[in-house]
Amino acid sequence: MDHIEFNIEEELKKLPSQPGVYIMHDRRDEIIYVGKAISLKNRVRQYFQSSRNKTVKIEQMVSRIARFEYIITDTELEALVLECNLIKEHRPRYNTMLKDDKTYPYIKVTVNEDFPRIFFSREMKKDKCKYFGPYTSAGAVKDTIELIHKVYQIRTCNRNLPRDIGKERPCLNYHIKQCQAPCQGYINKEEYGNSISQALEFLGGKYNPVITMLEEKMLAASDEMDFEKAIEYRDLLNSVKQIAQKQKITDSGMEDRDIIAMAKDEKDAVVQVFFVREGRLIGREHFHVNIGAEEDNRQILTSFVKQFYAGTPFVPKELWIQTGLEDETVIGEWLSSKRGQKVKIVVPQKGQKERLVELAEKNAALVLSQDKEKIKREELRTIGAMNEVGGWLKLTQVRRIEAFDISNISGFESVGSMIVYENGKPKRNDYRKFKIKWVKGANDYASMHEVLTRRFSHGLKEAEELKEKGVEEELGSFTRFPDLIMMDGGRGQVNIALDVIRDLGLAIPVCGMVKDDNHRTRGLYFNNIEIPIDKHSEGFKLITRIQDEAHRFAIEYHRSLRSKGQVKSILDDIEGIGPNRRKALMREFKGLESLKEASVDDIAKVPGMNARAAKSVFDFFH
Repeated sequence: MDHIEFNIEEELKKLPSQPGVYIMHDRRDEIIYVGKAISLKNRVRQYFQSSRNKTVKIEQMVSRIARFEYIITDTELEALVLECNLIKEHRPRYNTMLKDDKTYPYIKVTVNEDFPRIFFSREMKKDKCKYFGPYTSAGAVKDTIELIHKVYQIRTCNRNLPRDIGKERPCLNYHIKQCQAPCQGYINKEEYGNSISQALEFLGGKYNPVITMLEEKMLAASDEMDFEKAIEYRDLLNSVKQIAQKQKITDSGMEDRDIIAMAKDEKDAVVQVFFVREGRLIGREHFHVNIGAEEDNRQILTSFVKQFYAGTPFVPKELWIQTGLEDETVIGEWLSSKRGQKVKIVVPQKGQKERLVELAEKNAALVLSQDKEKIKREELRTIGAMNEVGGWLKLTQVRRIEAFDISNISGFESVGSMIVYENGKPKRNDYRKFKIKWVKGANDYASMHEVLTRRFSHGLKEAEELKEKGVEEELGSFTRFPDLIMMDGGRGQVNIALDVIRDLGLAIPVCGMVKDDNHRTRGLYFNNIEIPIDKHSEGFKLITRIQDEAHRFAIEYHRSLRSKGQVKSILDDIEGIGPNRRKALMREFKGLESLKEASVDDIAKVPGMNARAAKSVFDFFH
């Protein structure tokens, strides 16, 4: 269906009264919202009907819809699964989005093998193996696996046993007593299975048996005066105790559950999850969620649960949650189908359950509070700094700044660059590079004139093309003009920029970043006067960052082109001067000015030059 000819009113009439998923597209055909419905006809039509109950976020979204499509499903549960998958894949801007896309580590035990192995895994598959987790710390998981290998002497190789028993020599782990070499038949399947059973108990949280065993071995080694062995057992014992202390008992129910609560302000929410496995709190994690101002806890937690459990392979037996969910019945069915058995969603009302949910809520509020302080500090150095610069220049609404620089090797080779800062942060997707095409010779002013002309001419042309297509608001990177142009220099560079802006019929303020004799920023040149600035201010720090970034980007581009041999030099335009002679001239004369002042005899002395080539160079500059 061609979205240019899409008639929303006509298409609304065709919607079926069946469950399914609807997908909203904007004029650029990007997916901006995905939702599910018991009845597509009723749900989708609601967006386009006048209603006082619409939130600002929904009204804004609807104004951008150019077309919609839908996928019919047999049940609401199927629609929920499809919705979760599409949101995860497309991350639409108007869905309440979980910012964090984390994967959690598991401990995998290959119990389906005759001689099982234990190792780290980032995913949980339906492969008849036993998984423990998810854990929040990859480092802690690796430490635990390493400890298990040492204590229970579990193999780490990939050999197919018992098929390959005796085919190869035992590996180093056997010689350092970290494996009992089942690959050689030194331990049978039953004895090895006993070690695996103990390891599984350890992973399940039963630490006392291994602590008792290690204490006995440590004392026995000490009695036999084998102090080296005793120290080894002592270190293992300390490692086990350290892991045991981290596993805090939450209750005696020995269930797998996630405890979920949240805190929010006008723009953001933080959701805290406590992971309880077999009755033990194995970790906690917080997640940031983008929200609309009108969204309540119920809506936010519903979006979180759908997105979080769509992305994690493990679903616990219970969810203890701060408030009830929308579509709680169908979400419960979905989670149960993922787990393979009934999943309970509980909103605790009293006792220990309620206290744990409150604890998760307090942790979420703490994270949100800390983040707000961090955001305030960040705003001071970004948006606050932009406002400060605007204040010095008596400009309002300075959101986008563009800075330009020319880079050359002593004038021999030139390139131009443009960097962009929006709201005080670099917007690297909008950076642009320019090979100097029109200017012959080392002329920074002429090169800058070319770069600015090309940049803004391109922007005007792009804007005109978009206007013809009727999509003026969908700005390209060149179509977005800056609120302020910053030139690396004083009066000369500013006047070049003003000439270009005036010739193209634009009205964009231009200021220069003036440096002192030590090449450090000292002030801004604007409207024919130099404005002194507070060198301890955030605005000053921002200007310095912009100046440094413009220079860095130009140099980096210049260096990359030099390595590819793509930069055009003024010397390339001289008859009889090829790459080798050009390099020789650049080595001998450290700058273009010194080459211009050289006599024919001086030039002829350069290795690889002859009298004819020397005269050609001299005549070119004179």
